[in-house]
Amino acid sequence: MRLRVLYFASLREALGLDREELDLPDHVLTAAALREHLHARGGPWAQAFAPERTIRVAIDQSLATLDARLHEGAELAFFPPVTGG
Repeated sequence: MRLRVLYFASLREALGLDREELDLPDHVLTAAALREHLHARGGPWAQAFAPERTIRVAIDQSLATLDARLHEGAELAFFPPVTGG
């Protein structure tokens, strides 16, 4: 599955990028699984997506929970619980 991932606020700063296109392994089917997949990259990804960090998610510009299922071509955004304008 291929999708676009957007990073906002402190996540964008920590990772040094604001978006990327990803081809996901077959087992990554939910936002939570994607978060775990990104955490497993190590380095700044491990810290940015550490399990103890609170991260909000939106799929196709609608707030979602981490158990939300992903779909081909989705736009998924990760952001901290409070962001500035």
